[in-house]
Parts: sequence; C-alpha cells; structure tokens
Amino acid sequence: MFFKKLIILLAIMFLVSSSVMAKNKPVLETDMRELFQNNNAVIYAINIRTFNANDVNGNDIIDIYDSESVGTFINAIARLDELKELGVNTIHLLPITPVGKIKALGTAGSLYALSDFHSINLQLVDEKCDLSPKEQAKKFIDECHKRDIRVLIDLPSCGSYDLFLNRPELFVQDSDGNAIIPADWLDVRLFAVPDTEKEIIGSDIYVLHRIFVDYMIDIGADGIRADVATIKPYAFWKELIKYARNQKKGFLFLAEASELWTEPASSKAYFTDYKKLLEAGFDGYYGDYFDLKNWTKMEDLSNSVHNRHKILKKYSDKKSVIGSFETHDVVSPLLTGGENFSKIIIWLNATLPLNPYYIDGFLQADDYMYEYSNKLADETYTDDEYYYVHQGQIDIFNFSRKPGSDSNILLDEHKMAMDIRHAFKDVITKGQFIKLKTNNEKVFAYQREYNRKSVVVICNRNLVSTENVKVKIQKINKKSKVTFVKSAKFGSLEKSNYNATLRPGEIVILTVE
Repeated sequence: MFFKKLIILLAIMFLVSSSVMAKNKPVLETDMRELFQNNNAVIYAINIRTFNANDVNGNDIIDIYDSESVGTFINAIARLDELKELGVNTIHLLPITPVGKIKALGTAGSLYALSDFHSINLQLVDEKCDLSPKEQAKKFIDECHKRDIRVLIDLPSCGSYDLFLNRPELFVQDSDGNAIIPADWLDVRLFAVPDTEKEIIGSDIYVLHRIFVDYMIDIGADGIRADVATIKPYAFWKELIKYARNQKKGFLFLAEASELWTEPASSKAYFTDYKKLLEAGFDGYYGDYFDLKNWTKMEDLSNSVHNRHKILKKYSDKKSVIGSFETHDVVSPLLTGGENFSKIIIWLNATLPLNPYYIDGFLQADDYMYEYSNKLADETYTDDEYYYVHQGQIDIFNFSRKPGSDSNILLDEHKMAMDIRHAFKDVITKGQFIKLKTNNEKVFAYQREYNRKSVVVICNRNLVSTENVKVKIQKINKKSKVTFVKSAKFGSLEKSNYNATLRPGEIVILTVE
C-alpha cells in the first residue's frame, strides 16, 4: 500500500513539475490542423523499417548478416524528394516506439506492440551514424519540414507483453492476474485507463501518454494518429489533446475510428464512438471509405459523403476525414478489385471532400504478397520462429523489403489526378458535392462545384461488365469551357447530357469552367 501511494505521489509531483516547466516554455506552432481541417493534407503512411530497405537477393526478407540493410530514419531521407514529387505534404509514421519480443508476432515484432513510451525503436536507427536515436528521428523530421512535409506519428493503443511483465499495474487483469488480450491481437495487452477526469490526471498511464506527447513534440512531430482511439474514454483524450496543444499550437489529432465500428475490442475495454472522440478534440477520423469494396451503387457513396457532412458541420471547430480506402489494415485493392479498382481509389482520393491517404507501396502497385509468408525463419529477433504476415497487407512484423513493384501505371494515374486536384484546388477543398442524375446506378457520377468551376467524375463501379450510362451534368451552357481529362472511347457530350459506354472500371474525368 505504501509503495502504491508513493508511486501516485511521484506521478503527481511529475505532473506539477512538468506543468511549471511547460508554462516557462514557448508554445511551438504548426499548420497541421489547418491543413487537415481544410482537406489540404495529402498523407502518405510509411513504415520506417521497410521504407528504404535494401533487399539485394530479392527474397522479400532483409538478411542483415548478408550485407542487406533495413530501413532507418537516415536512409529514409533519400526518398523524401520522391514523396514531394507525388504531391505528398504529410507523412504518417507508423509507430517508431520500441516493440515487444515476448509472445511476439513476426521476427522483428509488430510495430504496434509498444514496450516503451519515451524512446525510439532501435531497429530504425543507423548504427553507423554518430547521432543518437532521438537525434536521428529529429533529423528525419527536420528534413521533412525542409520540404514542406508535415509528420504525424502513430500512438499504439495497447502494450506489449514485455511491458506487462515490467509494469503489470498499467494493464487490465482478470481474477488470476492475467492481462487481457483485446480482440485477436495476440501480441498486445489492454491498458487500464480510468474514466473520470480526476482519476485520469493522477494515473500512471496518463503520465506515460503525456511523456509520449512531450517526446513527439520534442523531435518535431506535427501531430498524432491515435491507433484504435475508441479503446480509451472521452475524458482521457480530452485531457491529453488539451495538454498537447498547450505545448504546440496547431498539433493534429487523428482518430482511428469509423461509423462502422460499434463494438469494443474487448468486454473489458471502453468504447468511445467517433462522435465523442471528435467532441473530445480530435480533428478527424477514418470515416467508412475502407468499405468501398462493398459499395456497388452511387447511392452508397453519396450517402456516405452527405451523412458525414451533416455530422461534421455540427462541431464549432472544423473536422474532416481521410481517404481510408487502403490502409495498413486493409488488403491491397490490387487483390480485392484489381488495377481498375485501384485507379478508382486514386480518383476518389483526389476529388472527394477528404484528405487523400495512401499506404507506402500502393501507388507503386504492390500487392504485399510476400514469398516468406508464415514460413519458418532463418533468423529471428523475437520469440516467434516464423515470418508472421498478413498476406495482402504491408508487412509490420518482420524486416522485409521496400514496398513497391516494377509497374508505374498507378503512379502515372496518381500524377494525373493530383494535377487536377492542384489545378482545381478550391473546387476540391471547398466545393459542393453534387450527386449527378444517371440512368444506371452502377455508375458513380458526381460533380464538385465552386465559384462557377467544376470537376466531374464518372466511373463504372462494375469491375466485370461494360455499362451504358446517360449522365446529366449541371451548370453547363454554350459559353462553358469543357475539358475532358479522361474520356471514354465510346462517349459523347450533347448540351449537358453525357452518354457513354464504359468498360469495367473505366473512369471519365472532365472539367467545366
């Protein structure tokens, strides 16, 4: 009992002292929130461990003892100009905190099996560099900022088994003292978080999250992406977000949450829905765009956009969403729908009222099918002897190859889409979303309109069959300048009616001025 009281006393002393220090520190600034709130963030998610890894022999795994190299903060800098050319202005760094090695998944350990809140994962560090791990992370972020690229850093929602062994008091436990495994996430355990403001402020778990925020701000981060944000209570996030923004004005908080998620990850876990998370101070969330694979009619898409607009406009400060069509938790669109489906995602990302979001490798046409998947490993750095992989998803469990392929077809499509987004920036970021009248519900057709300019998107959502369609385009007259950016081989525009025969997955893009 004495020891427990001492821990609480020390935690309170830390909070008081850090608050005093915070008052004496200048408040830093970033434009990340403004960028995101106005749908101007183009986000690219990367796993530093693989981002610029060098797989010499082409077996998909990094054989460190065979002169192959993993991705590090230092060698990642070489690829930043490439991202800049793609129009990326925000990087989402998958977790950079140390990972657990006990009861682990994969030979390097899951990025989301957090074992320490206030240090850098040494797997991401260049041992030949004279800079400290923290300095290397800061250098990477500084180089991003030189290129006008902001950086969001992932905050894992749960702790590794290693952390449970060291700090069991941080975790929810059953009657036998066993930590709770949320959902089917076998390598992590559920944190114990109080649910009242008074209890939260003095809790060890809150102190650690504040330390994490301090560390991220210290290395120059512009915001945090909260993994499974629903798993912590409203009051916890409200306090943490307020604390972060007192240190850095404009600091972004992005919640991994969706309208489609309505159940807790465990019977022992909290469930805070996306509306309460936004109310707590989050600037945005994931929406439901990852469900695109199940949308077969234009009504599915338009309902999603309009319902979200109604919800977000209720908040006094601006809120937005990301284009969550493909993330590290989503099977590659190349596998679920093929090349044409992937192109549809690129154009939806570029033209809908959202912040475009890509996972490393998608634009390079990677299907994330790894040769070594779930095979016995030659070498392991955890207690898992197998190359654990979620086939079809970017590898977050092993030292694996750089994501990508030899194909540039999606990169070329993305460049075309981003050129339109840039040329019609106000239309895309501020414009009205208009569902267009068609005679074929299998064709997605909408218009973004602002200040007498429009971008019109028409695509055959049917990936199997050709579809005939007649689309009524709005605000076209004899003086309108109509430009076809992408047009159908069999299509014609008569006054305001566009008639076309669209091949499976075919996309038509036109602009009206």
